Amino acid sequence: MMNTLQGKHIVITGASGGLGEKLAYEAARRGANMTLLARNASKLQSVKEAIETHFSVSVSIHALDVSNYDDVSAVFEKIFNQSTQVDVLINNAGYGIFDEAHVASFDDIKGMFDVNVLGLISCTQQVLQHMMDRRSGHIVNIASQAGKLATPKSSAYSASKHAVLGYTNSLRMEAARYGVFVTAVNPGPIATNFFSIADQSGTYMKNVEKLMLDPNKVATKVIDQLFTKRREINLPGWMNLGSILYQLAPKVVERLGRNAFFKK
Repeated sequence: MMNTLQGKHIVITGASGGLGEKLAYEAARRGANMTLLARNASKLQSVKEAIETHFSVSVSIHALDVSNYDDVSAVFEKIFNQSTQVDVLINNAGYGIFDEAHVASFDDIKGMFDVNVLGLISCTQQVLQHMMDRRSGHIVNIASQAGKLATPKSSAYSASKHAVLGYTNSLRMEAARYGVFVTAVNPGPIATNFFSIADQSGTYMKNVEKLMLDPNKVATKVIDQLFTKRREINLPGWMNLGSILYQLAPKVVERLGRNAFFKK
């Protein structure tokens, strides 16, 4: 039976499109009120209007670049002024740029860490004490299979997602003492506009097009696990198996997978 989120308040970053937008629709379908955050205010407004047209829920929006930490603090202050509590934070904002390490722009590398890691941590810090005091809440961090198995042309992106997993694993143990759930989501490639930035050549998307995850199905699996003790959501299963094998026999996986890894 589908879990109900009736009356819960969910905050989603990176909610103007892609997986973030699908997460918002799925949460609304189950009765959640929400606050949606992203840099593009006009796209957020469109998502808000679509959700409120189809579902009897309340949607607030705030334009926010999570890498601007002063703005993060200011926006969450507004959120808490509008709502007495945040039940769920889904840290979805993030992006990648695929380049080999010797040609990667340092500005691109810094940008990925500012958004994918430090922005995620900044948003988490805004709600963590609040959830701990209430002894209730759920923090969901959208990481990546790239955080478990690094491949060529994604050194910086993989490093940022490794950092997200390290932070999430530590946070999970700390937060559990206060009844707060923490889940990492590790998807493989999802059919969203992520690759318009990550892979401007189009090569990688063409090579893995048939393997891409449906963002609607990913969103459903994530929302299904809210307020459960689910440690990780790994999609697809076969790709996660590769990550497990890599931990056991990295040299073998690197040798056997070399040709496939270089298809970015």
